[in-house]
Amino acid sequence: MRWSRSTSVLRQIAAWLAVGVFFFPIFFWVTTAFKPAYEIFNQPPSVWTFDVTLRNFEEVFGISLGFLRQQEVLPGGGNFYMAPRLLDSLIVGLFSTALAVAVATLAAYALSRMAFRGRHHFVNWVLSTRMMPPVAVAIPMFFIFRDTGLMDTHLGLILVHALMNLPLAVLLMKSFFDDIPAEIDESALIDGASRWLIFRRIVLPMAKGGIAATAVLCFIFSWTEFLFALTLTQTSLKTVPVVSSTFVTSTGTAWGNMAALGAVAMVPAFIFILLVQRHLVRGLTLGSLKQ
Repeated sequence: MRWSRSTSVLRQIAAWLAVGVFFFPIFFWVTTAFKPAYEIFNQPPSVWTFDVTLRNFEEVFGISLGFLRQQEVLPGGGNFYMAPRLLDSLIVGLFSTALAVAVATLAAYALSRMAFRGRHHFVNWVLSTRMMPPVAVAIPMFFIFRDTGLMDTHLGLILVHALMNLPLAVLLMKSFFDDIPAEIDESALIDGASRWLIFRRIVLPMAKGGIAATAVLCFIFSWTEFLFALTLTQTSLKTVPVVSSTFVTSTGTAWGNMAALGAVAMVPAFIFILLVQRHLVRGLTLGSLKQ
């Protein structure tokens, strides 16, 4: 009994230490967003006690927080005004996720339930497209987008991110559909239901966990994607990973502004995960077991 309790306590301590190690960089980054420049470069670093300022957020988001402190800035920020870039990233992330999940769900159901010649080869081909490095197609995509007028547009970046996420989404959704017994479909077919009705009314509600897990992964990949966002955008459209590089200037790196943008950029991903957390854990483990 005593040995069992000691082991349990040690495991909990080890778990909390592991969580602390992984979350400390996030904590340090968020606190940096609230530090003035002289606090950021303190040696040794000021981790727990430091002067708090909101100027970094004011400059990045072009809002006046004078009701929290006396010193104000004009709306519109300045050289580091990045509020529209967050909106660009949000539009691209949400719509590319919706498109990738919608197409992947239909394709995965067909691959899971419908037998046709070369099905396994097709699945292997889908997997092989994910193995290809994005840099190999970045330049061809640049010329295609330039000639079709999709360069520097939300639609173009949405299509690219959806295409990038599609192989992984198809393979994930197929594993989730494979874990739903095919006998359910067969019984519904005998009762006279169509394939579309079975998919929409029976199978799709049972695969909510898988859809949630796939959507979270697709959104995170789109939110953090850098190469295509850099190659296929020029002036009017920039995502958060791309504009983060603009904080490096000839006079140095604006760490406070960069930290403010990065801290707020974490929020949409956390909100998205919280919205689907009911189905997320079940979805991540659904494809690991066979019925």
